[in-house]
Amino acid sequence: MPRELTVSQAVALGALHGPAELLPVSSSAHIALVPALLGWPRMAPELEKAFEVALHAGTLGGLAVLVPWPSLPLALLATAPSAVAGLTLEKPIERRLGGPRATAAGLVAGSLAMLLADRRATGERVASDATIGDALALGAAQACALWPGVSRLGLTLAAARARGFSRPAAFALARTVGLPVVAGATALKGVRLAQSPPPPAVRRAFAAGMVAACASTLAAAPLRRVTAVAPWAAERVVLAALAVRRSSAR
Repeated sequence: MPRELTVSQAVALGALHGPAELLPVSSSAHIALVPALLGWPRMAPELEKAFEVALHAGTLGGLAVLVPWPSLPLALLATAPSAVAGLTLEKPIERRLGGPRATAAGLVAGSLAMLLADRRATGERVASDATIGDALALGAAQACALWPGVSRLGLTLAAARARGFSRPAAFALARTVGLPVVAGATALKGVRLAQSPPPPAVRRAFAAGMVAACASTLAAAPLRRVTAVAPWAAERVVLAALAVRRSSAR
């Protein structure tokens, strides 16, 4: 990521972030790895985190329009495990799993989980069949997705398929139960960001990225109908391989 993020670069990353949030590919991994593959110098870690907050805020605005919110009990149950894990493990995870190799490993691990669960799934449950047990299982999957690159959507999708939901139902559940998690994490990090705001020039680029993320999410609305797993699992492995190769070449 550029040390001094330009508006055009912020818009490009915002345009990437929106569609990536609707697919099981790990938007955070793409935002972290794609700039490195393009040869952009990295920003300071605190600015990278701040920019990711801006992108999530923009994407959340689009998702709030596109994705139906789940029932309150289901949302709370599915959010609780990841909220607890995030509050207690966020810093250790960032310290130990924040590099490109760890992120690449997360991409591959998430791909394997998605493919295995999808290949073994035999049920055809619909989203309205979701129970308390399903909500807790999906919440546990979201908690495990704190590992960078694993993908919250991808692992929740795998959990839903493992519990017998059809592909369309699994995608729908994965997208909806993740909304409160994204909203809560964005709000929490936004409060932290407000305590130490970036410079004005950087804020302009962040605002441009946020608007682009919202617009690209809305423009990517047709992706809500995507129920394929294998192509996205393959894309993740390719990105991981490129990231490892780039890291090894340094």
